[in-house]
Amino acid sequence: MFRNMVTSLFKHERIRTTDTKAKGLRHWADHLITLAKRGDLHARRQALSIVREKKVVYKLFDEAAERFGSISGGYTRIIKMGRRSGDAAPVSMIELVGAEKSEKKKTKDKKAAGAGKKKTTEKKAAGAGKKKTAEKKVAEAGKKKTAEKKVVETGKKKTAEKKQAVDKKEDKSV
Repeated sequence: MFRNMVTSLFKHERIRTTDTKAKGLRHWADHLITLAKRGDLHARRQALSIVREKKVVYKLFDEAAERFGSISGGYTRIIKMGRRSGDAAPVSMIELVGAEKSEKKKTKDKKAAGAGKKKTTEKKAAGAGKKKTAEKKVAEAGKKKTAEKKVVETGKKKTAEKKQAVDKKEDKSV
């Protein structure tokens, strides 16, 4: 169970579980981060014997030195969330301490994307012209359909007239 939980913790950077499981998971996570900071082949193999997914181990070993290099322990944080509905078990969220750094990076990326918003508004303005042309196309298509309907109706009239003429000829011949 703890192998699955520690895999999920490193994959998602935070998970929600009961208090006692979170406290037990803290030991596993701290041990694996210590192995990742060491970074040699033996440490990687030891981590692979615990963590279930190779991609998660690769991510852990890739980011651990820069993310946790300055601190020597206490890599996780447990935040009490309250009680779970149903059995009223105390629930906590366990997260990696460096998680707020990655969130700051995301907000910086969003700010950088904010500069691109001007471009998108310009594109939207150009897109509004495209919408008008699309509306024109729809209107033209509607006109074509009504014209086609008229042709079909006139064709029906002509075929009806032809049938009547044929019927008159047959009546005269009889």
